[in-house]
Amino acid sequence: MLLQKSVFPLATLSLVLQSTFVVAQRSPVEVIVVSGSHQSTDIMALNSNVNLIDEQEIERVNAALASDILNRASGVYVQANNGVENLPSLRSPILTGPGAGGAFLFMQDGVATRAAGFANNNGLAELNLAQADGIEVIQGPNSAVYGSNAVHGVINVLSLTPTSGGEAGITFGPNDRVQFTGALGHIDDHGPATQGIGLNLQVIDDGGYQDDSGFTSSKLGLRHDYQRDKLTIQSSLSGFDLDQDTAGFIASGDNGEGCFSSNFAPDELYKDRSAMEKNCDPDAYRQWSAIRGATHIAYQINNDELINVTPYFRSNSMEFRQHYLPSRAIEENSHFSLGVNSDYQWQVNQAVALVVGIDIDWTQGELTETQQQADRFSFGKARQQGVHFDYEVDSSTLAPFIQVNWQYNEALVFTTNVRFDSTEYNYDNLIADGTTKSDGASCVNNDGQAVSCLYQRPADRTDRFNNTSAKIGANYHVSDNISLFANWSNGFRAPQTTDLYRLQNQQSIGTIDSEEVNSIEAGIRGAYQTLTFQGVIYRMQKDNFFFRDDDGLNVTDGETNHSGIELTASLSVLNNLRFLANYAYAKHEYDFDRLSSGVVNGNEIDTAPRQQGNARLEWQPTSATNLALEWQHIGSYFLDPANEHEYAGHDLFNIRAHWQINEQIRLNAKLENVFDEEYASRADYAFGSYRYFGGQPRAVYLGANYAF
Repeated sequence: MLLQKSVFPLATLSLVLQSTFVVAQRSPVEVIVVSGSHQSTDIMALNSNVNLIDEQEIERVNAALASDILNRASGVYVQANNGVENLPSLRSPILTGPGAGGAFLFMQDGVATRAAGFANNNGLAELNLAQADGIEVIQGPNSAVYGSNAVHGVINVLSLTPTSGGEAGITFGPNDRVQFTGALGHIDDHGPATQGIGLNLQVIDDGGYQDDSGFTSSKLGLRHDYQRDKLTIQSSLSGFDLDQDTAGFIASGDNGEGCFSSNFAPDELYKDRSAMEKNCDPDAYRQWSAIRGATHIAYQINNDELINVTPYFRSNSMEFRQHYLPSRAIEENSHFSLGVNSDYQWQVNQAVALVVGIDIDWTQGELTETQQQADRFSFGKARQQGVHFDYEVDSSTLAPFIQVNWQYNEALVFTTNVRFDSTEYNYDNLIADGTTKSDGASCVNNDGQAVSCLYQRPADRTDRFNNTSAKIGANYHVSDNISLFANWSNGFRAPQTTDLYRLQNQQSIGTIDSEEVNSIEAGIRGAYQTLTFQGVIYRMQKDNFFFRDDDGLNVTDGETNHSGIELTASLSVLNNLRFLANYAYAKHEYDFDRLSSGVVNGNEIDTAPRQQGNARLEWQPTSATNLALEWQHIGSYFLDPANEHEYAGHDLFNIRAHWQINEQIRLNAKLENVFDEEYASRADYAFGSYRYFGGQPRAVYLGANYAF
């Protein structure tokens, strides 16, 4: 069945690639990317897989959620949960639980949005994906450039460049959604210096698809650009605030127990829309705020030498109920960072370019976890009322690096990156050590006997993780229009502070190592006036994989294999008709046995579709109108490590329309889920139940923009 489903997208892409030989030999379109290397690079000269979502596409999509825009990139699948919550995958399964934080690196203008040891599974929600110059997606490990957390991939959002004038837009959608966007800017290019300042704002108020849910999200961006002679300065300030009434998943085990009633089979419960609209967790919530600032300073010493220095700060705080766990505890966490990224770039001669630099980060963080419900003992686990964890962590990272580019001849260039990261955590436990209650008292079982509590708190300690990462790549220009590329790279994820200090009683303190992944990939990239395409094949192997198993227990030493292909193409058929497609086929498998966790060597990792793709047909019938038909395919996937439960996958179709009435007014409309498909935006199986977030039915969005 999987092979049958793959025929259409593969055949379509084959036709697109074959058209290379009939396209007129025109000059290639130059596309510059800033991610994946310490230097801005023509994408045709890059030695790894980078997808660029440009400003025009971002503007047309007007994303409210990360999945709206990122699922258009090859090999990217972001599952929408409830509200702004999401779980991403880049050349990986959908990763959940404690090990998911830090599997991917999210950045704005090349600066990580969160400190390396303080990642969050929902970190994409902080970024303003609807107002950006571009979004660059790097597939695969890139720690040799960016350090910790760049394990499976990197998403870098480029902040909106200031322009003179302004724009305001409003969009109305289902569930009483109102989305407002606004931008205002001014450019001063008189005198010896050029300056620009821009302000952008996005506010979303959503009533929620499930009962008693909804969110209000605000994102504010301020950017100032300055350029004079050899000096360029770009400063940005970004703010994010979220107030969310969260609805949890609908679990088949709750059927008829007061939350909902359904006659659907457990494995098809997601098709019962009445059930999917229920909220079994009406007390769940998430409150989240963040502010980030950075100043990029570049000084051109001479034609061959450049210095870059980027001081930054970040502050992040969050409070939410862990409604997905039996304790339903409230977690409060925050961290504050100061840091600087710096490098020196030297064009040694016509053949060799050198980049050396150092990144420094200091972060202070804290976490408290408190259970409100009474003590409970079930399935051999004692969860106590009161404080589970209360600790502070000071973190510091020092990371020198070097990059060498060698232009062997006119067609072939080699690039080597090496980086050393030293990360130290100073941990201070503020309540009783060990597996007792917060005051040192024992937990008890249902017979009143003293037992260890589930939660384990290490005594005060210092941990250091030293990691060396490398990347060696080559790019060969077959012609002006086609290049071949290949690379070997490794990546790492230093343990997150929650991995180290929020333990369970069966874990040993101080035994968690950095996750490490080794990757090899090769590809072809083409750029013509009317056709662009990219094809990549890869294989990765990961050690020290950290995840939570079906029984809610942490596994700290897993091993996994990942392999697949990623294909992307864009073809302008006529002057006003364009076809775009991407397709990914991947196998993500366990490479170890642990029967107690349901893991069997060779089993597929849960929530890892083998196939996924996106195709769009864009038609511009007049200079003022644009229409687009979009198809998104998600293949079937297993829901548990034992591969005993499965989700069938789904296909969704959307239609978008834009109409430029005059220079000031633009109207837009979207019909989502055209055929009213019954699907799950997320599906999994745990604690003996199927669990779903139901996909929304057919919906209409209407909006307007006014430029001034």
